[in-house]
Amino acid sequence: MTGESLESIRARIDGIDDELLRLVNERARAAAEVAAAKQAAGESGDYYRPAREAEVLRRVRDANRGPLSDEDVTRLFREIMSACLALQRPLRVAFLGPEGTFTQEAALKHFGHSIRSLPLEGIDAVFREVEAGGAEYGVVPVENSTEGMVTHTLDRLLSSPLQIVGEVEMPIVQNLATRAAALGEIRRVYSHSQGLAQCRSWLETHLPAAERIAVSSTAEAARLAAEDSSAAAIASDAAAERYELPVPQPSIQDGAANSTRFLVLGKESPEPTGEDKTSLVIARENRPGGLAGLLAPLARYGLNMTRLESRPSPEGMWEYVFFIDLVGHAEDPDLKRALGEMQQLASLLKILGSYPRSVA
Repeated sequence: MTGESLESIRARIDGIDDELLRLVNERARAAAEVAAAKQAAGESGDYYRPAREAEVLRRVRDANRGPLSDEDVTRLFREIMSACLALQRPLRVAFLGPEGTFTQEAALKHFGHSIRSLPLEGIDAVFREVEAGGAEYGVVPVENSTEGMVTHTLDRLLSSPLQIVGEVEMPIVQNLATRAAALGEIRRVYSHSQGLAQCRSWLETHLPAAERIAVSSTAEAARLAAEDSSAAAIASDAAAERYELPVPQPSIQDGAANSTRFLVLGKESPEPTGEDKTSLVIARENRPGGLAGLLAPLARYGLNMTRLESRPSPEGMWEYVFFIDLVGHAEDPDLKRALGEMQQLASLLKILGSYPRSVA
């Protein structure tokens, strides 16, 4: 205790707030000057730079000494950058809709709230919207810690010209939302297929007789449950709040550490930041030792592989392609050399994107 009076402390806070306001607006003006300088130099009108944003967020996170958490500081600065960018033009960001989905939460976590959100029906629609230029960026789910890969996203990455330009990792909390007065009144449960799978054990224990109905999203599940007092939805807090559904049973997912990784899609890969990840798809004719031979350059250059996932190839029966995540950027010297050697061995090698690793 300093002995300072309450009125004095409040007056000091008011002064700090005034200075924060002045500095935030000064930053906004500086950001506008950067945009004007780029335009004068003939650069494109896309003022969003994923690599630059990641560098800023890591710098303020590393400089943080509290008492605010690193996560809180990162979120504050992301919103400041989002608002500054929107002064030029709000980014159009497509995501798996409707509003209230986990994918929308991931989009807002990555881009901040000063974007123009474009909720779309289906992963295909998100890819098409960005490919056609209706949105600068798209956000889609790719991997859940409980249920594994979202295969539809992998298949579209194989055929799409889009690049992965970022990633978002989010803890996923699934809630039972319903207007039913008791669990015994629930006859059907709506959710996305992933939501139903992530809560399988809870449903078997508490609602074994209820029909499970897969729909396009957890938000759509909440909308349907809001119209039927004998139904429930497995959905996020945001979806339940949007459709004014009570949540009698929160956090019903089977895994306490349930999380989902989302990809940010765009048309150009960001430049290296020093803390990057590269995703690629690779294939080789089916023969003994084929995959081991493909991966040998990674070991030779001491490169770290964080994910390896196989999918049936569209080219033929019993043929497979492999989706790989690597630490590093495709322009990093060792990774560039390794990819060059792998290209010589592969029947297919497509770099899906090099992008900054997720910043919490």
